Amino acid sequence: MKRKGLVFLSLLLILTMVFTACGQTTDKNQEIIDSEKTESVDKDTAEKDEAKLDFEGRQMNVVTTSEKYVELFDEFAKEVNAKVDFLSMSSGEVISRIQAEGGKPMADLWFGGGIDAFMAAKDSGLLESYIPKEADKVGSEFRDEEGYWISKGLTVVGFLVNEELLKEKGLETPKTWKELADPKYKDEIIMANPAISGTNYGAVKGILDMYGEEEGWAYLEKLNKNIPFYGKRGKDPEEKTVAGEFAIGIIPADKSSFDVGEKNNFTVIYPEDGIPWVPEGVAIFKDGDGRDIAKAFLDFMLRDENQEKLAELDGKDGAQMIKMGIGGYDLGLPEDKLIDQDISTFGTMREDILKRWEELTIGK
Repeated sequence: MKRKGLVFLSLLLILTMVFTACGQTTDKNQEIIDSEKTESVDKDTAEKDEAKLDFEGRQMNVVTTSEKYVELFDEFAKEVNAKVDFLSMSSGEVISRIQAEGGKPMADLWFGGGIDAFMAAKDSGLLESYIPKEADKVGSEFRDEEGYWISKGLTVVGFLVNEELLKEKGLETPKTWKELADPKYKDEIIMANPAISGTNYGAVKGILDMYGEEEGWAYLEKLNKNIPFYGKRGKDPEEKTVAGEFAIGIIPADKSSFDVGEKNNFTVIYPEDGIPWVPEGVAIFKDGDGRDIAKAFLDFMLRDENQEKLAELDGKDGAQMIKMGIGGYDLGLPEDKLIDQDISTFGTMREDILKRWEELTIGK
């Protein structure tokens, strides 16, 4: 009888331990569930707070190469309750003006223009670092690892050709850079000064990367003999070719240039021996009053739906190369013809290249 009592007590003790453990496990599981619920609520709240950015009608000033992006900025302004004002200026002019004004920024956001100018601005301490959300989905060659600039698309360089005018003069349509340097095209070619135009700096840098420095400068010397003067604005080559002043313009090849070609019965040509390309930058100016709004815009810009909108507004094959999976125009760009360029030296070589270019083209 005594043994039975001991067995009963042992069983009772074991059952008590099991129920206690089960209770502790249940409590632990409930703690995990409660914790997950809290995290989910916090995440939802954070996302809602992010979506409710409100800058109370403050203004962000934007320096841009074109006002064709107004639609995108209007959507951003509406989303964050801000105003946006534009100042149109080429990339070379931006740096010159800031330096002339002692480093004081004329805007908060710099949107568009050749990446060489952005690299030079970074080295001059004119930009503010910010790594936007989803920057890790952008190719490393299209963003500064320290967050001083990021690309919004690519500009590729081509020729706008008035074939009818060439035919009148007994000249064939050039399809390559090599042909363009033939003396028979003397005074028939217009390009913009690469110190002013990011596109045309990209053309010069691309040619140097394609031929090598020594052979590249020898080529540019030949090309220079065919160009009577250099445009003072990035749009000069297109406009002066359309006006009939020149038969060939060295231009950014995008939808707008194809539209101009179609309207005027001109041809846009991707040079068959190599296509120079330039990443287009976006950056935040240091010490701008609206730089917090500019940071919010970079986050906004990299969202998939806004990248799609940007590709549409840009009208470039290169727009969808920045963030993979984003759609864009198909203008027949032969990607295998893009020059193998060293993007890392776009900024560091700029001063030396432009100095030598000035010496080469003195008087033009």
